[in-house]
Amino acid sequence: MTTHKTILAISGLIRPLLEPRLPGDIDVRWFMTHDEAIEAVKGAEIGWFDMNDTDAMVATLREAKDLKWLNSIYAGLDFLPMDLLIERGITVTNGAGINAVAIAEYVVMGMLNIAKGYREVVRAQDRYEWLTDSPGKRELAGSSALLLGYGAIGKRIQPRLEAFDVEVSVVRRSGGGAMGKAAVLGPDEWRARLGEFDWVILAVPATPETEGMMGADELAAMKREAVLVNIARGSVVDQPALIEALEAKAIHAAFLDVTTPEPLPEQHPLWKLDNAHITMHVSGRSQDKMFIRSADRFLENLANYRAGKPLSPIFDPRRGY
Repeated sequence: MTTHKTILAISGLIRPLLEPRLPGDIDVRWFMTHDEAIEAVKGAEIGWFDMNDTDAMVATLREAKDLKWLNSIYAGLDFLPMDLLIERGITVTNGAGINAVAIAEYVVMGMLNIAKGYREVVRAQDRYEWLTDSPGKRELAGSSALLLGYGAIGKRIQPRLEAFDVEVSVVRRSGGGAMGKAAVLGPDEWRARLGEFDWVILAVPATPETEGMMGADELAAMKREAVLVNIARGSVVDQPALIEALEAKAIHAAFLDVTTPEPLPEQHPLWKLDNAHITMHVSGRSQDKMFIRSADRFLENLANYRAGKPLSPIFDPRRGY
């Protein structure tokens, strides 16, 4: 009797961390290029084919007609064809939480950078200029932050800000009550209270309902001294409206780890705004454990998959996160 091995198609970039630990009864097909990926996924039941080129990832997915489980290091998979994932009934696990600590730390760094005017301190050093006063005089202590999104990243942002004595309010679908020290607002409550907060932090998934959620009206409702922090996706902000608000000093500043598009074109107006702090979507990469954590999680899920146990974390293409 012929026994068919489970076929796994996977990027060779993760190979050093996985190969010695994979079960011997799996047919593993490593690939390094898009063309190799297209060949590798033929007949594959399991796929992990993250690439920098998201169009290539989509094309590879379309060719993986026997795929049952797709794994990814990416937390946001909004670039994938949701209808195809639903139609084929593919189980998807994503990278939710893999980069959460690094991104949460990045949020605090960005807020401190703006509060203390640290960018101006660095520029002064470049000019060999000894400053006699601080260019930033804010303290995080005693300020208030609105945190939109309470997933893996939001749950790590909250305690880090509270350690700096920031009063945090969280926006969740359920709304009401409290989350630890934080007050919880519902999806229909936060807009009316935007003017109360010194910091507005976007940590929501990119879905049709979050697209453009921070538009001209929302920006106009913020305090003039308020700062917008976006570590979600560029699409959740109406970027032309944000540029207008920053140019008019209608809000104090924006800390943007994400933009639309990415990379931001060289002549884009955001580059020229001194109150726009752009960090090129590197927050999640500000660590050295991303691939180790991803490999460990994949191997745990692989053992569960083969044992018929649930996988985690599950990405739901119907919800988009």
